[in-house]
This record gives sequence, C-alpha cells and structure tokens, in this order.
Amino acid sequence: MAASQTTTLRNVGFLGEGGNGKTSLVEACLYTAKSTDRQGKVDDGNTILDSEPEEISRNSSITAALAFADWNKHHINLIDTPGYSNFIAETVACIRAMDNAIIVLNSHDDPKVITEKVFGWVSEEKIPTFLFVNQMDHEQADFLAAAAKAEELLGTRVAVMQLPIGQGDSFQGVVDLVSGKAKIYDANGNGLGKEGEMPANMADAVEEYKGKLIEFAAEADESLLEKYLDGGELNPDEIIRGLKQGILERSLLPVFCGCGVKNIGTDELLNGIVRFGASPAERPAPVVTLEDGEEVRVDADPDAPFRALAFKTVVDPFAGKLNIFRVMSGSISPDSSVMNVTQGEKERLGSLLYVQGKNQKPVPDKLVPGDIAAVAKLKVTKSGDTLGNEKAREKFPPIKYPTPVISYAIAPKSKGDEEKLSTALSRMRDEDPILQMSRDAQTNELLLSGLGVLHLEVAVDRIKRKYGVEVEMRTPRVPYRETIKGRTKVQGRYKKQTGGKGQFGDTWLEIEPLPRGEGFEFVDKIVGGAIPKTYIPAVEKGIIEAMDGGVLAGYPVTDLKITLYDGSYHDVDSSEMAFKIAGSLGFKKGVADCKPTLLEPIMTIDVTVPDEYTGDIIGDMNSRRGRVLGMDPDAGGKQTIKAQVPMSEVLNYAPSLRSMTQDRGDFSMEFSHYEEVPGQVAEKVIAEASVASGES
Repeated sequence: MAASQTTTLRNVGFLGEGGNGKTSLVEACLYTAKSTDRQGKVDDGNTILDSEPEEISRNSSITAALAFADWNKHHINLIDTPGYSNFIAETVACIRAMDNAIIVLNSHDDPKVITEKVFGWVSEEKIPTFLFVNQMDHEQADFLAAAAKAEELLGTRVAVMQLPIGQGDSFQGVVDLVSGKAKIYDANGNGLGKEGEMPANMADAVEEYKGKLIEFAAEADESLLEKYLDGGELNPDEIIRGLKQGILERSLLPVFCGCGVKNIGTDELLNGIVRFGASPAERPAPVVTLEDGEEVRVDADPDAPFRALAFKTVVDPFAGKLNIFRVMSGSISPDSSVMNVTQGEKERLGSLLYVQGKNQKPVPDKLVPGDIAAVAKLKVTKSGDTLGNEKAREKFPPIKYPTPVISYAIAPKSKGDEEKLSTALSRMRDEDPILQMSRDAQTNELLLSGLGVLHLEVAVDRIKRKYGVEVEMRTPRVPYRETIKGRTKVQGRYKKQTGGKGQFGDTWLEIEPLPRGEGFEFVDKIVGGAIPKTYIPAVEKGIIEAMDGGVLAGYPVTDLKITLYDGSYHDVDSSEMAFKIAGSLGFKKGVADCKPTLLEPIMTIDVTVPDEYTGDIIGDMNSRRGRVLGMDPDAGGKQTIKAQVPMSEVLNYAPSLRSMTQDRGDFSMEFSHYEEVPGQVAEKVIAEASVASGES
C-alpha cells in the first residue's frame, strides 16, 4: 500500500447490535476491495476478524478487530466492534479512533437498545454517522421500514441514499439516487456490481426519494439552497457536496443497504465512505486542557508535534503485548523514541505495523495524522495512554469505560496456581480494562468484576486457554457481620495445670454495644495491679482474634465496647498466652449473653431507565427489601432511581435489570453501611452457615 495522506484517510467504525452482521459486512468490504483473497464467513469460523476461539465457538465478536482497505485512491481503516452488552467496552474504546461511524441495522426487526447506546456515544464525540440496512435477503426485509424506525429511535433525519432492487429472495442490487444508476450483483459474490436497467416499477420511488435527497443537500449549504429556491437544478457534484456538509454537521443520517453475507452493495458502501465520509483533517481538532489550565488544539497536521492515543491492547502469551494506536498529530517512523505522557516514561517504538485482522503488515515509511497502527513490546503503555514527543505535555482525556456491574468469586482449581492466576489476571486487564480484581478483606475471596456473567465466563475461558490456569467461578459470599444489642459483665478465666508450670489467667469484662459503624473499642480500667500491665495487651489480642469468628454464624463481630475492669493472676503460672485465652473465653461467653444479632451490608444503587420502566423498577426494588430514596429526571426521557438495598438481594442484579428493561437500563452501586438483618432472613443465613461449617 502507498504511504498515507491525511486527506485520503477514512477511519470507519462498524457498530450496532450483535447478530446484525457487522463482521460479515466488514469481511465483504475487505474482499470487494481486494484486501483479502477470500471472503470470510462467520458461520464457517474462517474470518480474519473473529480470531479468538471464544468468538469462533459463539459465532459472535467479543473483541474489536481492525483491518484496512484501499479503495478509489483512499486508505480506509475499518473497525469491527462487538454488539453484545457484555463486550460493549471494546466499542467505547474504539470510538475514540473513529472519524466516521456506520451503525448496522437488520432489515427485518426493530432497532434495539445497543443501537440507541452506540448512537449516543458517537453523538457525544460528534462523529459523522451512516446507517446500513443489512440482511436485505431476509424473507421479511423492509428497507424503508427499517430506515423509518431508525429515524424515530435516533431522533435524527434519515437521508435515503439508495433504493433496493427487490427484497428478500429477489434482492439483487441497488439504485444510487444521486446518479440514478442501477447496480446489479450476480452470484459470484465479488462485491462488484454491474450497471444494469432499473426496473420500470421503481421510477416513481426513485424520483420521489431523489427529490428528498436534493432538498437535504440544498438545506445544508446556503449557496445551494439559494440556487434550489431560484428553480435551478443541482448537479450530482453539488448534491454530493451538500449531502457531505449535512453529514459532517450531523444534521442527517445517510442510509445505505445491502447484504454482507452475499456481498451485495459493499462497493457502493465503500464509494459512499469515500464520497461522504470525513477525513481526519475534516474533523474538529480535539482541545486538550493542560495541568496549568492552558488549552491546546491538537490539529491533524503532519508537521505538528507527534501525538497519538493508544486505544486497544492485545496480549499473546507467546508473542507478547501489541498496542494499537491512532496518530492524532505529527508523524512517526519506525525505530523512534517517544514519551508516554500518561505514565511519564520513555518508550522505544520498533517496527510499526498495520493491522489486518489477526495479521499484521509492516509500515514501510511513516505514519501521518489519522493513521492507525500497532507496535509490539512497549514497556508501560496501556489502553488510554497518550504518546508524544519528549517535550509533550498534552494528555488526551482517558477512555470512559462502563462501570462493572457484577462480581463473582474466582479461585484456581489447583492450589499451586495462585501465582499463575495473578499473572493471568494482570495480563487480561491489559486487554480488557473493564475487568476489575479485588480481594474481600472479610471473606478473603478474590473477586472478578465485569459487565455480565457472559463477560466473566469468557474471561475465565481465556485464562484457561491462554495461561493454562483452570478457574472456578461462584457467586461471592455476602460479608455479613455480627453485633450485640445488650450488655453484660462476664468472667473469662483460664486455668491449666499439667504437673509442672501451669497456665493461669483471670479477667472480668464489661461488654456493651457501640453505635453502628464505630467498630471496636477496648478500655483498660485495671487498678491496683489486679492484672500486670504486661498482660493487658494479650487480653485485647485474644478478644480481637475471637471477634473474627463471631458466635451466631461465624462472621466478624463489630460495634461493641469491651472494658477490662478486674481480674487476678498467679506469680508463677500466669503468662501472656494464658491471659490471651482468658480474654477470648470471656468474650465468647459474654457476647452470647448480649443479644447477638446479624448485620448485612447495604448498598446505595442508582438505576437509570426510560420513564416507562420506573414503576417496574420501584416494584422490583421493594421486593428486594430495598428503600427508594428518590428519583431524578435525566436527559432523554429517563429517570434515575436512587435506592438502598441489601447486598444479598442484588448480587445478580445486572441480568435482572437487563430483562426488565429490554437492556435499556444502567446502574451503579457502592457500599453504604451495615444494618440489622430481619429475623426470618437472619435465621436462614445462620442455618446456612451452620451447614457450611459442618461440611467443612
């Protein structure tokens, strides 16, 4: 391929719901442009884009994939993104590298929540957006209905750029409304249509929709509007100019159609990307705020200082780490030194690589603004980091990944694999920054958090395949605690005689509750040397160790005050160990007499849903023993419901919310405080703990 020029670059992302055929469409575009020598098929498991075994077995993308094609003297980078909510974080990251977005719709069903979500994300970045109605060979295909439904859902005018020749089994081509020419495709699937006769029964529809296109073009450009209102006809070049202006300004959504699997319409889609898509130079320059408050524009200028954004990382256990980045300004050649501005460390760029699915091709010359490439074996660079020259101060804003919504406890099946699991999780996080690991201090469980059960299951599968660690995954234990509601005075006495030196420790403890959340307080009120001062820390230590086990269900005890006010000792037989045991015995005996009770963690949860689901969410929250604290209206006809709910009731809330809202709801959750567990619930928890301790 020839060296890139920014004006002839097109960075295009394919987004939308899983199952709409994004991967098949990109594979068809690559084959049409002769970037590949065969068209990969998802069902056959032989695409260059879905290369992970987990993707092949599921017939769906779980990671974003990149490829490139040269078409009509333009270099097009194509980014195929996952469409299922469990893997949508890859899409969020890749949007930062796009200049154009193609939302892929299917021809026979209503667009759903993922379409709405990705359109919202590309709108935030002000990315020119196209629609492509795929699967036009489906028996229930309806191009105009699909376009109308998208217009209603997305709230932006749709500009029909083509009309299909036939639908369902009879789908054989498209009519380009700008030129009025028909393209017919035969069964060879090479993606190159031949000009043919437009069916006579389409003449009226073509005239009607071409008229609408001309109006769109005129409205986007004042000079064209003046000519149009004066009765002048717009020529094809003027129509293209006006439409492109409207697309760049995002006042309209151009819609194309075709069939990726049968490779119909992909040449016209590529033509549309070249004609109407934005080059990096035509996009607004990002403005970066420096630490001192100064704002700096990062123009897509090859003569400006080098700046790049790393937006994706691939880790192979054998080949190492591959960072994929987009050049934002300046240029860079292989074997260059750069600064990772985010981490504050220098990096050495060796060979630069163009990414073609699971393959790479060396960059022969240099990269310019807009180029997307990869580099291997960087030391510290992660997804979201900014690269620049050694004087760089600009850092691009971090990638805003979705917040994990579900956690599972994981452990290696083999006890000797703890270190291997730790290494595997660290490398997995490089590839998938959404994954979060934490250790619950109370249950000592290692928790893996992600966007859904499927997300975590795939992560566990990849850990086994890539790093040879078999992992068990289970619902995490709820970190209950125990406390007391009464008070008592109790003796803790330990006496043991073995024939030689014995053991003796005698303590008197006063035990009383503290306000919720205040933890533990130990008070020394020994007077007159009833217990030597050297033994008092041992008493406190014995109590603290006993608190870890509780008396009801084996959970840690909290929110209590213990006063050591009397006791006795033996000159020969007393020891620190004896007083430690005496303290623990007194604690266990006394707490059992202080109306012990169980506490559960309460979470604060914010649930954002469209208005029509608020009643369902509130009803469901009440059924989970939750308390609704209030509602706040959100943008776009949504409400955010704030509530407090026991952790045990929302361990698997994500799939429930998805089901209740047809995947249109989001939530965030954080720990708030502990509260007493209601009687019947407490009895169940205590019984389960008793069974578990008996089994162990």
